[in-house]
Amino acid sequence: MTDDVVKDELQSAIEARKELGDEMEPAVIDAFVERIERRLADRADRSERALYRKRNHQKEMVLGSMAISIPLFALAAIFTGLPGVIVVCAALVIIAVVSSRS
Repeated sequence: MTDDVVKDELQSAIEARKELGDEMEPAVIDAFVERIERRLADRADRSERALYRKRNHQKEMVLGSMAISIPLFALAAIFTGLPGVIVVCAALVIIAVVSSRS
């Protein structure tokens, strides 16, 4: 919601109030407030959906990297020993940190 849109709507509500008179003032104000509240609710819904998608993506990344790490741990332990296992652990940490920041 940009400031220009709000100013335009406020200006039109003021003009409508002037044209309709004092007896219709509560209805004009209620309609204006209702439009603003609806926009705020829509904005909150979009924010919640974006946060849900982000958290879902993070969960998928961490769970996917953990699933891939199981065979990597086995291969690293068999062929390289402890240094390979440490590298796989470091890769898991990097994936978790990067997915939590994006």
